[in-house]
Amino acid sequence: MVRLMRCVTNRFRGENELPFFFGTPAILWQIIFFIVPLLAILFFSVSVFNSQGSLIGFSFASFKYFFSMPYVWVILRSLWLAFFNVSVCFLVAYPVAYYLVFRAGSFKPLLFFLLVLPFWTNFLLHIFAWFFVLEKEGFLNLFLQSVGLISKPLHLLNSSFAVYLMMVYYYLPFMILPLYAALDRFDGDLIEASYDLGATWWQTIWKILIPSTAGGIVTGFFMVFVPSFGEFVIPELLGGDKIMYVGNVVSYLVLGENTGALGGAFTVLSCLVLGLSAFVCYLGIVRLIKMLK
Repeated sequence: MVRLMRCVTNRFRGENELPFFFGTPAILWQIIFFIVPLLAILFFSVSVFNSQGSLIGFSFASFKYFFSMPYVWVILRSLWLAFFNVSVCFLVAYPVAYYLVFRAGSFKPLLFFLLVLPFWTNFLLHIFAWFFVLEKEGFLNLFLQSVGLISKPLHLLNSSFAVYLMMVYYYLPFMILPLYAALDRFDGDLIEASYDLGATWWQTIWKILIPSTAGGIVTGFFMVFVPSFGEFVIPELLGGDKIMYVGNVVSYLVLGENTGALGGAFTVLSCLVLGLSAFVCYLGIVRLIKMLK
């Protein structure tokens, strides 16, 4: 996407780095399926209709109503879920990607196959499979009881624990793959050279590996953080109806009776919060990587 926008900018400057025609389908796709629906949501969030469904005016009452409701805590809860998920996924994915690139050897094709294997099955099947693991008579409770860690089954379903666990399980490959691609382009001899020059294992990671794979880190961050913020299916099926996140609230408001305008306002504000949070995190990651160099 960055490459595409650079080509568009160069086109208007007269620098024909890439024929503009090549980027036109992607630009049209973004306009039709992202910008236009978002503008439509914004329009309905400020529109006032009468009982016959005719437009009679515009009002920002939905936005004021939003700030008077506890939906702000829903956004904060979703932000925390996204931050937690992207942090855990990164801490787990980086060693896995490193092992796949530099230590897997002849087992790399098999391990990579196992990594992408979950994508071959339906997402809902994954969730229902976790029902059998997390229910009171499920595998996890039976295992904990058999080793004497608990005396009675734990209530794991319809809880934040189930949501967080499933989020990490599902989004972990989306963090591993860009890190794998970045590490695969990295020259492994630089690691040995750093050791020869007296660098410690920790210094090699922070001074060489992390800055050299910054592109993969940023890509993995956006691939995990953005969809985690608006995740609907996992909280809906595993979190129960007591814990609400952005995706659940948007669904209830947009599909509810006489709450469409409020749903539109909530969607627009959620998108603004998400964009601002992602931008701030991006600047923080870039600044941290520059400090490490």
